[in-house]
Amino acid sequence: MNKDRLDFGKGDIGKLFRAMFVPTLIGMAFNSALNVCDGMFVGHGVGSNALAAINIVAPLFLLCTGIGLMMGIGASVIGGIRLAEDNVRAARVVMTQAYAAGAILFGVVIAISACFTRPLLYALGCSEALEELATDYLLWLLPGLMFFYLQCAGMMLIRLDGSPRYAMAVQIVAAVLNIFLDWYMVYPLGLGIKGAAMATSISCIVAGLMVITYFLCYADKLKFHSLRLNNGGLRATVKSVGYMAKLGLATFIAELAIGVMMVTGNYMFLSYLGEAGVAAFSVGCYLFPLIFSTSNAVAQSAQPIISYNYGAGQHTRVKKALRIALYTAIGCGVIISCVMWWGSDTLAGIFINAGDTARTIASKGLPLLGLCALPFAVNITFIGYYQSCEQAGRSIAYMMLRGIIFMVPAFILLPGIAGVEGLWLAIPLSELLTFIVIAIAYATVHHRHRGIIK
Repeated sequence: MNKDRLDFGKGDIGKLFRAMFVPTLIGMAFNSALNVCDGMFVGHGVGSNALAAINIVAPLFLLCTGIGLMMGIGASVIGGIRLAEDNVRAARVVMTQAYAAGAILFGVVIAISACFTRPLLYALGCSEALEELATDYLLWLLPGLMFFYLQCAGMMLIRLDGSPRYAMAVQIVAAVLNIFLDWYMVYPLGLGIKGAAMATSISCIVAGLMVITYFLCYADKLKFHSLRLNNGGLRATVKSVGYMAKLGLATFIAELAIGVMMVTGNYMFLSYLGEAGVAAFSVGCYLFPLIFSTSNAVAQSAQPIISYNYGAGQHTRVKKALRIALYTAIGCGVIISCVMWWGSDTLAGIFINAGDTARTIASKGLPLLGLCALPFAVNITFIGYYQSCEQAGRSIAYMMLRGIIFMVPAFILLPGIAGVEGLWLAIPLSELLTFIVIAIAYATVHHRHRGIIK
């Protein structure tokens, strides 16, 4: 466990970034593989309607992911600054506060989902043809959600504690277990979409227990700390949690935006192309985590380096970390765009059988969707930078632009201008417009302050 320990304040920035990025990318690659395998098993083993049903439930799962990452990143930024100040106790208190607050939020989400399942699903764009499948998937997903929170928030804090390889191990174990259980429950056991949800819940439980084990047995500095439960202590906790949420809100909006993308896309594809269109769109949604997780790996790898050095006043090291992260993001974005452009039919075939109308629609649409990868990667890297430097306003504004303000109108208006192709181009257009806004604002600040990156 001690081989991972990283000195964010004095170590070479390039080596630190690679030490963070490689295991983070590997862990997220396994998560992306999980999404692909999950879609493949469900699509071929149950049918395209099952894919569409999972796509209906997915925004709720993304809401939970957003809460977990919001609290995890907020706690990691504040914790990194406190560690740079050599205030280990304060960092531990922040971590404990994040877990307590997140558990309450997840409990509310789980209770509402269990009590109001049908109206919730229809609010997410469900149809009568998909209701039974979506209901089965949601109800069997709920038991693992609280453990999923432990995993989400824990990834950020374990990396901050200097153990990116343990964080990678958690993601790999969860993904491999989920893939195996997906296959076993869908095919040998014949449990269909219930089996896929059960597989996810079990893997979330295992990953959550691994995270708790780390903080109880292996952590270097970040351990759980008792919280004061008197009035003063509760007020301090509420204030601290509010600041964490503010810093991590852009990441929550990122996950929420994927949910908005799915809900809006479900409605638009359903209205233009019926259930086959929703199934085709679900293929894009299964592949979108490949874009998202790769870009997120860049941002999350730079985050503890930037926040620690920002807290220590080492601004030259902050600038270098941002520069390396941007170069990495550009390379990743170009590669993903090329893969989705030239491999669209193969990618669609992973999820949907030949001859299915949904496969034809997906094959034509994936190259267009893939155009979003490059601007998305750059946007997420800049947003992560602003989060790490406590510039919550900028990060929230840019995330709102790309995820909601530009995207929803693009989904509604583009099909009327460009036809069905406009459905697939809505996301690339929103990312491009956001990139233009960020570039103009950044160039203005760069000129005013003689540059952030030199």
